[in-house]
Amino acid sequence: MPRRGAPPEVNAGSMADIAFLLLIFFLVTTTIETDAGLDRMLPPMEPPEDNVVIKQKNIFTVNINKNGQLLVEEELTELKNLKAKAVAFLDNGGAPSGSPEYCNYCKGKRDPESSDNPNKAIISLKNDRETKYATYITVQNELVGAYNELRDREAQRLFGRDFTEMEAEFLNPETPSGVRDELKDKVKRVQELFPQKLSEAETSTGN
Repeated sequence: MPRRGAPPEVNAGSMADIAFLLLIFFLVTTTIETDAGLDRMLPPMEPPEDNVVIKQKNIFTVNINKNGQLLVEEELTELKNLKAKAVAFLDNGGAPSGSPEYCNYCKGKRDPESSDNPNKAIISLKNDRETKYATYITVQNELVGAYNELRDREAQRLFGRDFTEMEAEFLNPETPSGVRDELKDKVKRVQELFPQKLSEAETSTGN
């Protein structure tokens, strides 16, 4: 029997249960930040072809120095003009009419000194080790935007809707399987017209 005038005792038997419930609550409700990155799907490994020759005119070079400046095709270029230049290169269609490499859907200048067709065109990106990550991501977005712009154009011509919209619906796990099967062939067809050939050269060391 407790002594008269003694403070009441606190039952701490359930404190462990309460602490456990609070721990679960914070684990469920806490948002963990993750670093943003680039979504890239690597192509399947294929045996190398023998004697592969890539013409220099089919390579679109983009260099980023440590100060964030762009050197596009050996010419100092502002970031706002990068996408337009990439589109002009990819859509050039410089192969002569009647040749196996002729692009009948290209709407570019058909400059014989630029890319022959979209399947031959390669964008080569090289950056300095001290290049800021934000600049690198922005340049990547502009180059991918060039591909998407041309793919949207062809998707509108063939199917009456944007490629980016079809691709997003195709990749959405909530899209019904029947719709996804139909979109798969359409997305693949447009991708084959303008395949994304974005090569990242070995990073250079700043001077």
